[in-house]
Amino acid sequence: MLTLLNLLSAVALLIWGTHIVRTGILRVYGSNLRRVISQNMARQPLAFIAGILVTAMVQSSNATAMLVTSFVGQGLMALTPALAIMLGADVGTALMARVLTFDLSWLSPLLIFLGVIFFLSRKQTRAGQLGRVGIGLGLIILALQLIVEAATPITTAQGVKVLFASLTGDILLDALIGALFAMVSYSSLAAVLLTATLAGAGVIGLPVAIGLVIGANIGSGL
Repeated sequence: MLTLLNLLSAVALLIWGTHIVRTGILRVYGSNLRRVISQNMARQPLAFIAGILVTAMVQSSNATAMLVTSFVGQGLMALTPALAIMLGADVGTALMARVLTFDLSWLSPLLIFLGVIFFLSRKQTRAGQLGRVGIGLGLIILALQLIVEAATPITTAQGVKVLFASLTGDILLDALIGALFAMVSYSSLAAVLLTATLAGAGVIGLPVAIGLVIGANIGSGL
């Protein structure tokens, strides 16, 4: 029970870390990100690149989707460049997930320490908000470490084996779970990171991981 609670708390920390990064970036560069999207929507390749950059910064394809939806709703953007931006957003999520799953354990305490100093000393300035982003990135890396540590003993628990075995081969159920998690956490990146970490720890197999990632992308679109 304690191990399961540790895993759930690590997942919560991962979600919170992505939330802190997203809100910090939007507070500092929110208007600039909107300008990047609006200025690069005429050409599909530029729209695709803009989707990658914006999503990589805000750590959430959901946030990018909200910006694109607002432009489409106001008649400022056609459907084709909007789809190109969202495709770039999915690629941006995949790239950030790959970077954050490297062994960056040495970087976590440094980011949190410096982030707290900047955030508390310059809370109302841009430097303070960037410190907030540093805290969030540090928490994401720390959460991934904790998930691996908590997931390892869980793999030997019979009840957990039965639970994850029930997901194997049912891609619709896996996709539904991935979509629900992405919607609840408001971050497909958090869902992808969690899936990659559990797959790396041997808790879930490749078919389940693929289904969860597909669902996470569907959830971000919803």
